[in-house]
Amino acid sequence: MTMRVTGVEATDIRFPTSRSLDGSDAMNPAPDYSAAYVTLRTDREGIDGHGFTFTIGRGNELCVAAIRSLAPLIEGVDLDEARHDLAGLWRRIVGDSQLRWVGPEKGVIHLASAAIVNAVWDALAKAAGKPLWKYLVDMTPEELVSCVDFRHITDALTPEEATELLRQGVEDKPRREREIRELGVPAYTTSVGWLGYDEEKVRELCREGVAEGWSHFKLKVGQDLATDRRRAAILREEAGPDATLMFDANQVWEVDEAIDWMRGLEEFHPLWIEEPINPDDVLGHARISRELAPIGVATGEHAHNRVMFKQFLQSDAMQFCQIDACRLGGVNEALAVILLARKHDVPVCPHAGGVGLCEYVQHLATFDYVALTGTRERRLIEYVDHLHEHFLDPARVENAHYVTPTMPGYSAEMHPSTLERFRFPDGPEWSTA
Repeated sequence: MTMRVTGVEATDIRFPTSRSLDGSDAMNPAPDYSAAYVTLRTDREGIDGHGFTFTIGRGNELCVAAIRSLAPLIEGVDLDEARHDLAGLWRRIVGDSQLRWVGPEKGVIHLASAAIVNAVWDALAKAAGKPLWKYLVDMTPEELVSCVDFRHITDALTPEEATELLRQGVEDKPRREREIRELGVPAYTTSVGWLGYDEEKVRELCREGVAEGWSHFKLKVGQDLATDRRRAAILREEAGPDATLMFDANQVWEVDEAIDWMRGLEEFHPLWIEEPINPDDVLGHARISRELAPIGVATGEHAHNRVMFKQFLQSDAMQFCQIDACRLGGVNEALAVILLARKHDVPVCPHAGGVGLCEYVQHLATFDYVALTGTRERRLIEYVDHLHEHFLDPARVENAHYVTPTMPGYSAEMHPSTLERFRFPDGPEWSTA
């Protein structure tokens, strides 16, 4: 039975989170969490694919326009046939010879590619009646490796090496799957520590988080060291000496500044400093990693493709690999980076600070556990308690662990009422603002 793509719809969806400063950090003081949202129509009854890419407001219209530019590359494709060559389909979407000039594999075009690629995987998983993580887990090592574009990374990982890494976990997959369904993937919360929150709100939210069972907390830092120290002290006081703290500077420092600033915060014993400097500065991250150890460096949410991750991993410039499900070019490229991280023995801790990212990355982390690593040690998913109510299959956390999703698909589909209300600029949320 065919499943041909009959149309691609792109919608500009924005949520006014700047009104409450949810999501605020040192680089982005007043974001409006947004999604360039894709509906991939097919001729299979009851099966449409849904995907999106995350932005923080202005510029979302550029991603929508890019999606529309890419749409002819996927319209008319039979996804039932294409699933036998998903690396080829990925190259078709990201590798158009004219559009590559405004990429290649980075920026607005790559974000738009991710939205479409993720919608394809959503449709495939729905057609198979499986959540995306299970759809991936049920593939053979050879099938999974055939989904990955290994161009420009074979000096760090070959297809043969990737196949062997996946084969090592095959016999243990049933046990791991039972375990992950029962326990879920460990999570940490960022919702207590947005930079725009005053100190009393940080204290109150941390207190509530502890009562709810959280033991891992992330704090936004980077505007003023004295303020950061007070806020970190509040977090440590409320969370207790055994809690794990992480700090996130969102790229605002210079290399020397990052090292000096973090030495002013090291008494709070953070597990990592996240995005201390420009996200493309591999050598700067490597130096910070050397000089701040045992504090780790976490980065990757703005690393735009597998080649950047290859360099970070080869240079020992990251101790925690923070893949982003739509900064990378969708599921195919996320698989490439997960495999690279496994070879270099660096834990994958996905970035999820944005609308819908929790929904996405829970599938990738679950796959990583079942098919590759089989360990929870130093592996965490970010959790941000915002906007989940807008999804048909929202991410859920219980006892500080993600509840393993069971609904078919990639958990990316939004409610029709959300698409109507938050459509920019003419949805009711914006036209009456």
